[in-house]
Amino acid sequence: MTAPTGGGPDDRDRPAEVVDVAGILAGAQLAVATAGSSRHLDEVETELLGKRAPLSAAARQLGTLEAEARRDRGRAIQEARAAIEHLLAERRREVTEAERHQRLVDDRLDLTEVVCSEVRSTVGRGHLHLVTTTRDALEDVFVGMGFRVAEGPEVESDWYNFGALNIPPAHPARGMFDTFYLAVGAPESTMLRTHTSPVQVHLMEEAVAAGSLPIHAVMPGRCYRRDTPDARHLPVFHQMEGLVVDRGISFADLAGTIETFTTAYFGEGISARLRPAYFPFTEPSAEFEITCALCHGAGCRTCSHTGWIELGGCGMVDPAVLAATGIDAGTWSGFAFGFGIDRCAQMRHGISDMRALVENDIRFLRQF
Repeated sequence: MTAPTGGGPDDRDRPAEVVDVAGILAGAQLAVATAGSSRHLDEVETELLGKRAPLSAAARQLGTLEAEARRDRGRAIQEARAAIEHLLAERRREVTEAERHQRLVDDRLDLTEVVCSEVRSTVGRGHLHLVTTTRDALEDVFVGMGFRVAEGPEVESDWYNFGALNIPPAHPARGMFDTFYLAVGAPESTMLRTHTSPVQVHLMEEAVAAGSLPIHAVMPGRCYRRDTPDARHLPVFHQMEGLVVDRGISFADLAGTIETFTTAYFGEGISARLRPAYFPFTEPSAEFEITCALCHGAGCRTCSHTGWIELGGCGMVDPAVLAATGIDAGTWSGFAFGFGIDRCAQMRHGISDMRALVENDIRFLRQF
């Protein structure tokens, strides 16, 4: 065995240097407080708590002390380390928040426009889209009739979009809704809503839970179906539905509401009619049509030469739907209706092709 080199005493026999723990802690407070960035703070942490830090060196010397002194010195070192870690954590939180705020400031875009006086007369202000103004006008009509406006999520579960509306899995009526499903949860369990009827389910559930029946509400919003765009259809469209749940509601109340709405929004020259139809969530059901505003009933390409434009569907709420939301169908009854906001804009303003609403042609949009 090779003898140890050097003639000095073993390191364990050397007296341990007295570490000024209080001084280390005071220096740490100053170093942490002056760290102005996360990178600087990382460097300070290494200097204060790393393997070559004074506290680490003091901890390695504890073995050379007597038991009682080792215990006191060890407690002081651990308390100092804990205090430094707390200082670092608090400062890191402050620095991180300051850096995040600075990033937001640096990434901010100036979207203001300065129009020179030479071109001020030729530059016009923007305005709301035709679909938005149509929705606002429709809401005003129904609020004036005593309805309130409600909204709901555009991403729905299978239960709210289909199940609670009397459309169970594999029901043929699902073929009426060409659906965009999302890769969330089980297959075909989450989707972009195909109509605003799920909001009716939410409203009925909330009313039962809060004991706030009756319900008189309209629900505007965006819907999604895998439709091929044509003169009367869009894959992303806007719909407004109405729901009334009260005592003694009849089909006559529904017909009166449709007629009042048609006259109030389209004017005296446009009439409405109901014809039998099928919807799984209403019984009896009907489709309501209005006089084609383009040809005034004479027949054209937009109305398929019938003189009438289908605006939406309606009917008495099926007792199964009421039961699914916890409403006693023996005490309460109701009606529901739904129509396209885009279709209303098309008819009111004589737009022959609905695709013009989404083409962003300034020449078209500035007319409204």
